[in-house]
Amino acid sequence: MSSLTAQLPDIAASGDPRARLAALGEVFAVFEEQDSGCRSYGVAIDGTRWFVKIAPGAARAALLRSAARFHAAVRHPVILAPVAFADLGERAAFAYPWAPGAVLYHPTKAHHPSRTAPDSPMRALRAQSLRVVRRVVDDIFDAHLAVAAAGYVAVDFYDGCMLYDPATGAVRLIDLDHYLPGPFTVGPQRLPGSRRFLSPEQCTAGAVVDERTTVFTLGRTALILMDEGDAGQAWRGTEAQLRVLRRATRPDPADRYDGVARFVAAWRAA
Repeated sequence: MSSLTAQLPDIAASGDPRARLAALGEVFAVFEEQDSGCRSYGVAIDGTRWFVKIAPGAARAALLRSAARFHAAVRHPVILAPVAFADLGERAAFAYPWAPGAVLYHPTKAHHPSRTAPDSPMRALRAQSLRVVRRVVDDIFDAHLAVAAAGYVAVDFYDGCMLYDPATGAVRLIDLDHYLPGPFTVGPQRLPGSRRFLSPEQCTAGAVVDERTTVFTLGRTALILMDEGDAGQAWRGTEAQLRVLRRATRPDPADRYDGVARFVAAWRAA
């Protein structure tokens, strides 16, 4: 790891980070058309695989800087944490250990895939037994107990942040770049994120975002993952679980569970 750590600032500064990584090892995966504008690479160095994420430009570098603060405050086995961070002001880079699997939804600048396509990772997860899917949901909830305990709120969390390995049934959470300390007030523009997961307050200027917002996002997560299709009409869980999720995703934050811990406790009791 030392060679990658030592050269990460130079890799971040390079106009051709792929070539700089290729000089260190084998670049076996390239992600250069991400919606975020970041460029990412899988590289094998001395038999160990790494994921390197480059943020070109001050705005994107600021996101990685915020993510570095989040990872310093929140540690959980399900959350994939970086092992190195390079901050050059106008550019930044993370190095993560490579984790097996595929993200459940992987949009790019030119392509937004179907979640129900035959080769979709989301469809592969939904094809698993309810026990397997429920374990994935529980792991995601457990990670967000740690998020809430650290005083952070989930922002821009969606199925593109969920890395699922069908061989083991494990889920890891990635790209949590927008998570912020809460509560905070929404500015004149809505917060970034997928409309499938965004709460009403995240789209409302002047609204307060707090733990109840994370509760909404987690409720939407369970509703989407534990559905057989993509229209929200094929719920696989119990009626008691569905009642918990309906309360969690009520439009008015005051009508939801007032914190992640209470929501997760109600979910597990159901």
